[in-house]
Amino acid sequence: MTARTKSERPARRTAGPAVATRKVTFGGANSLDNFIARPDHAVDWLMWSNEAGDIMKDYWSTVDTILMGRKTYEVAAKSGQGGGGFPGVSTYIFSRTLTSAPKGATLVSEDVADFVRRLKEEPGKDICIMGGGELARPLLEAGLIDEIGFNIHPVLLGSGIPLFHTMSKQINLELTECRPFKNGCVYVKYAVKP
Repeated sequence: MTARTKSERPARRTAGPAVATRKVTFGGANSLDNFIARPDHAVDWLMWSNEAGDIMKDYWSTVDTILMGRKTYEVAAKSGQGGGGFPGVSTYIFSRTLTSAPKGATLVSEDVADFVRRLKEEPGKDICIMGGGELARPLLEAGLIDEIGFNIHPVLLGSGIPLFHTMSKQINLELTECRPFKNGCVYVKYAVKP
């Protein structure tokens, strides 16, 4: 078994030569008991490190599109981190209840799997699923997420916003990287098996 490098993209099978599709990634930070935030959305338990910073710096250079759900957008906007556009990055907010998006972002109300299926075929860098498991669930079930990476923190929150939600099928993964950090966190990256 060989691991895909971050610069490789899965090839689409066509009648002619293979055409690269964009890689869709889902990741972030979570507690050991698989929560991404406290019940009130607080993330005061997160432990920043230079090791995580280096991984994120490398990661963001491979991405030109961010997808987030309404809840992630609202938490980001409330915290003062925006939730809108970033220079050189297309940002899409998925919601059936919002009526407008912040400057630099596009509001999408259609089915996320249909939208991402088309987006993967467009030219560009990789695509980041930002936020929680509610947006990731239909994409995992549809086989549209290619890679999952998380910075697992050495804390048991006991309750909070879950990383993953109940899915209709099992998703098989292949470990491609596992790296302990000096602060006790562990970074893991998996390829999603077809």
